[in-house]
Amino acid sequence: MSLKDVSRRDILKTLSWGAAGSVLQVIPAQAAEYVHRMVASEKAKAPTTGYSPKFFPPAAYRTLVELCQTIVPADADSGGAIEAGAPEFIDLITSENPAYQLQLGGGLMWLDEATIDRYGKSYLDCAPEARREILDLIAYRANAVTNPGLAPGVEFFALLRTLTADAFFTSRIGIDYLGYMGNLYLTEFKGCPPVPETSVSEA
Repeated sequence: MSLKDVSRRDILKTLSWGAAGSVLQVIPAQAAEYVHRMVASEKAKAPTTGYSPKFFPPAAYRTLVELCQTIVPADADSGGAIEAGAPEFIDLITSENPAYQLQLGGGLMWLDEATIDRYGKSYLDCAPEARREILDLIAYRANAVTNPGLAPGVEFFALLRTLTADAFFTSRIGIDYLGYMGNLYLTEFKGCPPVPETSVSEA
């Protein structure tokens, strides 16, 4: 059965079956590419407004965008998670999966509550130093062992990192970054490149 034979909802649900790990362990890369095309199509139809979040409220979506950018920032060699459409990718598959909605929606709420408790401000209102500090706490599972109160944040951030990476490396930007050329065939095989001669000095 081809992607054309299934519905948008079927595609998104299939993608979201991988809540315990990378979605690429569960679904073919072509399905992730399909979601990227859905996002690109929506952006093309609304060039002034862009993508409209399907699940996350505006404030939560802004936090999601910031977190994705932090996880895979742009650099001199490549665009990052934002340019790759990771926030849109994550929002779209989350819109069809209750487990993701609980883990990611609840995780974003936890993050704001945690920063309000520590710094008196929501995550986006915190200074960059405070943001890094809270993310450092939830970036390592060992921290949840010494401080069980961090466990929800650790689980949330682990899932978000996985989804952000999946979204990035299945995007055109991520594929170009890896230098992946696809399943190409050779019309002729010219053999292995010659091995350079090396001089061995005698003792």
